Amino acid sequence: MTRWGILATGHIAGRFAEDLRLVPGAELVAVGSRTAESAQRFARRHGVPRAYGSWQDLATDADLDVVYVATPHAAHHQAALTCLAAGRAVLLEKPFTLDLATSTELVDTARAAGVFLMEAMWMRTNPILRRVCELVADGAIGTVTSVQADFGAAGPFPPEHRMRARTLGGGALLDLGVYPVSLAHLLLGVPQHVRAWAKISPEGVDENTGIVLGYDSGAVATLSCGILGVTPLTAAITGTTGRIDLPEPFYRPGRVTLHRAGAEPETIDAELVGGGYQHEAIEVQRCLAEGLLESPLVPHSATLEVMALLDAIRAQIGVDYA
Repeated sequence: MTRWGILATGHIAGRFAEDLRLVPGAELVAVGSRTAESAQRFARRHGVPRAYGSWQDLATDADLDVVYVATPHAAHHQAALTCLAAGRAVLLEKPFTLDLATSTELVDTARAAGVFLMEAMWMRTNPILRRVCELVADGAIGTVTSVQADFGAAGPFPPEHRMRARTLGGGALLDLGVYPVSLAHLLLGVPQHVRAWAKISPEGVDENTGIVLGYDSGAVATLSCGILGVTPLTAAITGTTGRIDLPEPFYRPGRVTLHRAGAEPETIDAELVGGGYQHEAIEVQRCLAEGLLESPLVPHSATLEVMALLDAIRAQIGVDYA
């Protein structure tokens, strides 16, 4: 049995708690928050035996195997450090932190302590996305030449909302754009050229952002994210001999369509159970059972390379969280 704790009590924490019930061998035994009241409410709602009114008290619970950190972005770094210092394995919500420097510090800390650490980029653990990667690797569409993806959410969000609050790491890029950027990285790796533009809000965060990634191979990725309106939430992966279409939402689609040159389209259906967060928990438990310190599906190198890309994009669009 893998004993889980959850640090934070917001919407994503609740969805993760619900999906954890779908994971064989998982037991949610504790929750921690900045206040005892918030932790106790969450514990009652989700049937969690222990509730702590501080991150430190949760982290030092010796009965825990792993902690899922679901705070807003700006708190990821300190929350994860607290858990790692106590020797707790950590599944840390995306984006890992606000920048490459603090993300690198977390990875270095985990490695030095011999403690498991993984970014909760659940898209990379989704079975149908893994199947897409297998198809690409097997040459089903030839050499990838283009990746297109978008993620726009409906507004308007008030200035104090975390999506617009600069002090909370707000804006479209880190919350939503990390998905298109991660998809491009998953399929094409690190680009040699990065170009970006954004509309910046009065609060100093990006409201509408366009990104073009260029590769020396000749491949391109055209990506967008925003908090001004819902976009199609689709993706397309084009190769020299075909294309794979990912319908809404591309990060957890119910099916994908494979177009091979000269052949009828093939539809590959996904079995959607729960909210989709169970797959990352299953991967964490597999890694812990095998004594791994990082996941082959969400390796530290990928997390840091994507964070470096996000830093480069932010530099171009003028969003600074310092």
